[in-house]
Amino acid sequence: MQSPINLQVNKDAHRKIVSLEKRLSADVIFLFGQLGLGLSEEFREMIEELKKDDKGYEKLCILLTTSGGSANEVERCVNVIRNFYNEVDFIIPDYAYSAGTIFCMSGDNIYMNYYSVLGPIDPQVVNKDGHWVAALGYLDKVNEMIEKSNNNELSPAEFMMLRDMDLGDIREYEQAKSLTEDLLKTWLVKYKFKSWVTHKTNPDKLGKPVTMEEKEKRASEIAGILSDNNRWKAHGRPINMDTLRSELRLIINDFSDDALLERDIMSYYLYIADHIMKMSKPFCFHTRKRLIA
Repeated sequence: MQSPINLQVNKDAHRKIVSLEKRLSADVIFLFGQLGLGLSEEFREMIEELKKDDKGYEKLCILLTTSGGSANEVERCVNVIRNFYNEVDFIIPDYAYSAGTIFCMSGDNIYMNYYSVLGPIDPQVVNKDGHWVAALGYLDKVNEMIEKSNNNELSPAEFMMLRDMDLGDIREYEQAKSLTEDLLKTWLVKYKFKSWVTHKTNPDKLGKPVTMEEKEKRASEIAGILSDNNRWKAHGRPINMDTLRSELRLIINDFSDDALLERDIMSYYLYIADHIMKMSKPFCFHTRKRLIA
């Protein structure tokens, strides 16, 4: 049985999410926390609950705040979403790193503001101790030591470190990197670029149709930039809206351009974020059909 405080929190949260859904003309899912193992099963249940509701919409908006997680789980979530919705948008009021960034690229539109950030697509894997670790850091270090070895510059300490590394782990990191890049390229072409019909910025091709080959090339360029660990320097490096627009040439919608939409997004998000902090919740799902969990 819920306490009176939690009952009031859920009542207020329900009112706010319903108001946001009306503003967006879309079902809304709020997701906060690590995109860990088992996420897709609960996510599937939430989507099915929403689609059984006759008050639902044909469009889905995901309000996402995450430090990252499993690309495999994200892939399964995207499969579920696209089974039920033809249009999916992501709203980032704060941050969505790593697998969260990949998740966003499966959407038709991404909404951010000046404070919102995405991050490099540095895949995370679970190590032998059960902790999530960033794979690219390990791969970069291994490649650095191999290069030193080729140049006869490898120190005895580095030799010992390289010798003790598990080749199975290294292969898993390489596969994780390949998977994240492949998912990003596939989803950009299939979803984010589906409305990119004619060239709008290239003066030599202005107004001409965009070919599938051109979409695939742009997706590969974006995947390459976001997976370049030497460029971003850190797994959690924040990449803001201006950088995404200027350096990656991605279309990002600024939700602060619509004062009423910004009001409803931030009113809902800040209310739930405050509750999460007070309750020290590591993870939170919320929809109009579900209590804050």
